[in-house]
Amino acid sequence: MRLTNQTAAAAQLPAGKDRLVVFDDDLPGFGLRVSAGGSRQWIVQYRNAIGQTKRETLGRVGLLSATDARRAASERLARAKLGEDPHAEKQLAKARALVTLGSKVNPYLEAAASRLRDSSLRDATRYMRVAWKPLHREPLHAVTRAKVAERLAEISKDSGPYAANRARATLSAFFAWLIGTGAAETNPVMGTIKTAQEEKRRRVLTPDEIKSVLKACRDDDFGSIVRLLLLTGQRREEVAGLTWAELDLVGGIWHLPGERTKNSLPHDVPLSRPALDILAKVQPISGRAYLFGDGAGAFSGFSKAKAALDKRSGVTDWRLHDLRRTVSTGMNERGVLPHVVEAVLNHISGSRAGVAGVYNHALYNPEKRAALDLWANYLAATETSAD
Repeated sequence: MRLTNQTAAAAQLPAGKDRLVVFDDDLPGFGLRVSAGGSRQWIVQYRNAIGQTKRETLGRVGLLSATDARRAASERLARAKLGEDPHAEKQLAKARALVTLGSKVNPYLEAAASRLRDSSLRDATRYMRVAWKPLHREPLHAVTRAKVAERLAEISKDSGPYAANRARATLSAFFAWLIGTGAAETNPVMGTIKTAQEEKRRRVLTPDEIKSVLKACRDDDFGSIVRLLLLTGQRREEVAGLTWAELDLVGGIWHLPGERTKNSLPHDVPLSRPALDILAKVQPISGRAYLFGDGAGAFSGFSKAKAALDKRSGVTDWRLHDLRRTVSTGMNERGVLPHVVEAVLNHISGSRAGVAGVYNHALYNPEKRAALDLWANYLAATETSAD
């Protein structure tokens, strides 16, 4: 029988049978399957390279014409003769479609948790779960450079070019991990263009701005954090994540463990009298390790608190990290030796680089204390100076 639209429609199940399979006389392997429920499907049957019989459904009679079904069957049979396995490839394609970008986000973040600092992990989590959410349903192999570039343009429009750059770097790291695990073959971020060429920030607060910011600080957790950032020169996450176990209030030293510093080295921060006064006002909460914030973790909610501080102080176009640069600049201007400033900031560069920098991190404590006391006196004088 030659299978046509008419012969397919006329085929009837034999009595007592629940299925009928009929093959075409002209194209061996091209067939028709009729089921008891009335379903009529075009099929193709062939042997793969290792002799296994494979049967694949091509489409429903009526929706797919006999001519188109015959053409599709011929294509699959020709591929089978060349040693390919269309059925296996179809199954593989289905399996690949299930491996979406979103399905790999949590495994990636879990793997990254052991090597990223808390702040970096939070950023990676935000970018992967929020910024790249529109691509979560895309199969990994279908995430193309064009789709990444299109989404980067959207992020730049909605959140700014620098946020787009961070999102781009995060997705690139994500795909690098996927390649390493064998889940992806290429990184579609490669070749996309940064939405902005970033320049190193040089923002330093002026004395008047320092005074305005200090006067606008409230007697709350965020106000204490801002004051400590100015008094110590340490990083935002280090101050916000301060724990009672790190403090020696009697000796006036803050012992930062290596797992909480950017360079992974332990760091001692001598505490000036104003810094100790701030810490003395913090009331410990039973069962809570952190000084600032509430709940189980460290302080959060920087964006809202910073915006409110800007409004009260009238100082704009600055970031909390700029306070660290302000401390460095101010100490240098007051004659503190560069290597002591680096020691205060826990920078391992210049004269403190190499093996000596690693093993001598605590040798400058007297010099660091003198520098931080000098800086604290300057801040006190600035805050109380006449307008």
